[in-house]
Amino acid sequence: MRTLISLLFLIFISPFSTTAQNYRIDSPDKNVKLEFNITGGNPTYTLFVGNKKVIQNAQLGLKLDNAFGENFKVVDSHSQELDEQYEMQWWKSRVIQNNCNELTVSLEELTENPKRLDVVFRAYNDGIAFRYVFPEQKYLNEFIIEEDLSEFAFTDDFTWWSANGERDNLGPLSINAGKGGVFFPPMVFQCTNDLYLGIHEAGIYDFANFKIKHAKKENTFKCDLQGKSKAKTGMHTSWRAILIGQRAGDLVESNLLQNLNPPCKIEDTSWITPGLSMWDWRVWGYTAPDGFVYGLNTESHKRFIDFAAENNVDYLLMDADWYGPEFSEDSDPTQSEGDINIEENFRYAKAKGVGIILYLNDIGARKFGLERVLKQFNEWGASGVKYGFMTSSGQEKVLQTRKVVELCAKYKLTVNFHDNPIPPSGDDRTWPNVLTREYCHSQADAKYSYYPETAVSAAFINLLAGPLDMCSGWYGFEGCEVRPKVFRFIPGTVAAENAKLIIFHGGMSVLPDSPENYLEKADLFNFIKELPKRYDEYKVIDGHMESFITVARRAGEEWYLGSLTTREPRTIDIKLDFLKPGQKYIAYLFEDNIETHFTDNREAYQVRQVNVDSESELTVWLAPGGGNTIRIEPQKTN
Repeated sequence: MRTLISLLFLIFISPFSTTAQNYRIDSPDKNVKLEFNITGGNPTYTLFVGNKKVIQNAQLGLKLDNAFGENFKVVDSHSQELDEQYEMQWWKSRVIQNNCNELTVSLEELTENPKRLDVVFRAYNDGIAFRYVFPEQKYLNEFIIEEDLSEFAFTDDFTWWSANGERDNLGPLSINAGKGGVFFPPMVFQCTNDLYLGIHEAGIYDFANFKIKHAKKENTFKCDLQGKSKAKTGMHTSWRAILIGQRAGDLVESNLLQNLNPPCKIEDTSWITPGLSMWDWRVWGYTAPDGFVYGLNTESHKRFIDFAAENNVDYLLMDADWYGPEFSEDSDPTQSEGDINIEENFRYAKAKGVGIILYLNDIGARKFGLERVLKQFNEWGASGVKYGFMTSSGQEKVLQTRKVVELCAKYKLTVNFHDNPIPPSGDDRTWPNVLTREYCHSQADAKYSYYPETAVSAAFINLLAGPLDMCSGWYGFEGCEVRPKVFRFIPGTVAAENAKLIIFHGGMSVLPDSPENYLEKADLFNFIKELPKRYDEYKVIDGHMESFITVARRAGEEWYLGSLTTREPRTIDIKLDFLKPGQKYIAYLFEDNIETHFTDNREAYQVRQVNVDSESELTVWLAPGGGNTIRIEPQKTN
């Protein structure tokens, strides 16, 4: 018989409390409270934020083929407060505080041959999380996880938004609208004007990841595992996480997912260098002012490398087909094809101080041996891998992702996953060689373009999951759709493209345009050219997924600001009260002008500078579909 795994919640002392069959765990600041109840063998949880109940009687549990019985007893439990500080190799914030209250409950069946289950709960100031753990035991060894029964039973028909793969994001919608759908996490819920929740998954390593679907109850979603998973004792599931904030931007700032992942497993991380990358794929067919036509050849790659070396760009990404047609089983990624001399590319790049990132997909990796291929990349001197089109799904895809990451770390290669990857889940803490993912609609990918509202919503939704490869930085909009890998008209403005490089954080930002288009707008490109490799702080100053976003990032004593708007133009006021009091600064603004438009006048911009301090307020104009970036640096004193 297949039945629900019952979960019991036992808590001893503050911030833990207990009454018969009613248990509670609090966040360190006491603002977040999770109550667990069990009645008639049915386990549920209720979530309070402040005095507001936002989730009520939400079911917990898993369905296994080797089922647990219906009744359990608590045989052991322990609680602890976690409070640690750690530094990320790269991230939106350099130093992260991990402070929560954790409870582990050990359960045992009331049967002749009892099986055991441990459940771990965590309560943070900015969210809660739980996962299921299978301890070593006598009467359970191997089994199959068939279904995740975990629910998110909201107390009202809240408004929600969600990621949507490589398509435009969904929302705003009500929970009870369009029942029956299955949605990509993260999902964002607006409960009140000053309360937002985000649902995602943390630490996806061993079992199938989940999507989110409507449950049968009103106002309720539940986890939807993407396939069955083989399991055995000694393992645990990923974390089911609920992020909590007063503003939508608070969810973006959160480090909850990183805190739910293990510490870094790479002993020497000195070879992991974040930065900017040129990219050959979208430039094919571009004709430079001197008549040179870019293509898939070493001559073109040398032009990219020359530009990178002269403009503080760290890498060149050589995309698909460099080792033959990417979907052909005869294409061997241990050797180059056509007009590419791979050894010459690496010799030239090394002499110029530029790294090379090589494309690889599942077809080539599986046929020619993943480790053999990565070892060859390492011997050539590659800096990283762009891994595309993973052919598996569910648990197999998760395990293949893990294998790619760990083998890349072994051969000192960074990773950029593309083409419907496993979601980012805070795993960049554990494996900082995973620099970014295309867990979004990357511009001009999937053979169509996204519009400005998608960029704004992705910043508040997809970015909750982790670093995104948006392929931002288009400068030569006019006529670019004639290139064979651009496909469609691209809406946007050049000032907005700069802003995306600030808002969409990651270990690597891939620049999609030609060197000549960047040189043509050298004053605008100066903003990109002077971007730091690592940042210390990330703040969402203002915005909402339906209107605009403004982000500020600090590197040392300098600040970098980026703003994006939807199709609606707007004037925004940015208070600079985050600057050091008493210090004088210079602000360099790279922005739309009054004639800029995301379809009609995409390349119009202006550059100016003003003196500012912590009491200043900058008024910024965002054209329809446009954006703005600001670099703020301390004034030098004689």
